[in-house]
Amino acid sequence: MRITRDLGGGHAWTLHEGVLDDGRRVFVKKGAGEKGADASAVLGSEAAGLRWLAEPGAVAVPEVFAADGGVLVLEWIDTVPATAGAAERFGRELAALHAAGAADFGAPWRGYIAELSMSNEPAPDWPSFYVSRRVLPFVRLARDRGALSAADAELVEEACDRVAAVAGPAEPPSRIHGDLWSGNLLWSADGVVLVDPAAHGGHRETDLAMLALFGAPHLNTILAAYREAAPLADGWRERVPLHQLHPLAVHVCLFGEAYRGSLLTAAGDVLAL
Repeated sequence: MRITRDLGGGHAWTLHEGVLDDGRRVFVKKGAGEKGADASAVLGSEAAGLRWLAEPGAVAVPEVFAADGGVLVLEWIDTVPATAGAAERFGRELAALHAAGAADFGAPWRGYIAELSMSNEPAPDWPSFYVSRRVLPFVRLARDRGALSAADAELVEEACDRVAAVAGPAEPPSRIHGDLWSGNLLWSADGVVLVDPAAHGGHRETDLAMLALFGAPHLNTILAAYREAAPLADGWRERVPLHQLHPLAVHVCLFGEAYRGSLLTAAGDVLAL
């Protein structure tokens, strides 16, 4: 493999375009800096998630060519402008992915979001998994880093105490992407391709709430197609802030106080359910 172009970096990574010996273009992610020692585990988790999402054949993900030594090599995806037709198709594909299910709430590999580690140890139900594996660890990390006050953390913890009561009807584990913000949707000529997952068995509303968090293109079309293929339980719109507690807490950890207000607003919305 030969690196042909540097694409910048993000978090603890450098990003590159490359070409394999047979001429195929590839996307290359490498660990960089002081956190490079963790790159093998982080990128191995990403590769495992991509392969797991690919298993049902429901959604498109890039082929994983290599994931070792702190280097991840993926199929190159050429992008095009988002269209309503591709969004409608993606809504149906996402519903099929979720319906493929998972063995547990969790996953058999260590989870990461950006460079932050998170437990994928299975839990008996989604509320306990979400609170103990996804929300509280990052709230406490943000508090320890000084991005949240003790009172801030207490408010989110109070919201977590409400999760089981307001989560809606119990559902079996869905096969979810886990970090489905708009930047992790690549719009190709053949449709949407999913990248950079934090994949695990979780609640399907989590992926939909992530799509809404930063405004995916043609979001209403995606949601309409999804709901036609797989109707959602009553109250799903009101539960969006519940499913955004985790990504907002992660953003407070990564980017500091800029996301504090959004997290506290989401916590207040959960307490009002």
